[in-house]
Formats: sequence, C-alpha cells, structure tokens
Amino acid sequence: METPKAAITLSDAAAEKIRELTSASGNPDEQALRVSVKGGGCSGFQYALALDKPRDDDHVFEDKGVAVVVDKVSMQFVFGSEVDYVDGLQGAGFTVNNPNVVAACGCGSSFQVREDAPAFA
Repeated sequence: METPKAAITLSDAAAEKIRELTSASGNPDEQALRVSVKGGGCSGFQYALALDKPRDDDHVFEDKGVAVVVDKVSMQFVFGSEVDYVDGLQGAGFTVNNPNVVAACGCGSSFQVREDAPAFA
C-alpha cells in the first residue's frame, strides 16, 4: 500500500533504540515498529507501539533505516506524528509527538484528536 513518506517520522534516538531492540529480539519476522491506536484511557485513545511484521493491509514505510507499519484505521490518528525515545528522570520510553492531538489526559497516556484529522482509506 502506498503511503506518503512523511506519514510518521522517527527521531534519531527512537530509530537507534528500535534498531537495538530489533537486533536483540532474535525474531527476524518482527523487524518493524508497529504504531497503532486503541480506544481507551481518560481522553479516548491510547498509542500502542510494538515490534511486529507487516500485514497485507498495513501502510508500510521506512524512516532512518527503520521499517514502520501502521494499520489503516490508526493512520488517520497518527498521520504526521514523530516517534521519539526519551530517557529522563521520569523513566525511559517511547513518546509520540502528534500534531492531531487537541487534548491529552494529565498522565499523558491517552489523547483526543481534531474532528478534521486527515482520513486514509
């Protein structure tokens, strides 16, 4: 499936951490970062990031040498986002900087998007 190159970008830190995780996973089939959105949380949606293999109906693209896959439904919520990896006083982990978010809960684990967010088939 054809996806614009800028659908999701990765920070240098995120790309480095994903390469580290995929090389350590020992499972050559799970060599892509899956970015998805699930219903739930205080604000309506939550991100789910995992190492996975692409499926037939996924949007598949690459940034900084890392394969990224997004399912059709999640793409409308994450288009234009940047995945980052932070290691700070609050702990280490991946964060999603999403320009479509209009509200997030206090703990930052769930979000709402604009009504006019881009739609993808």
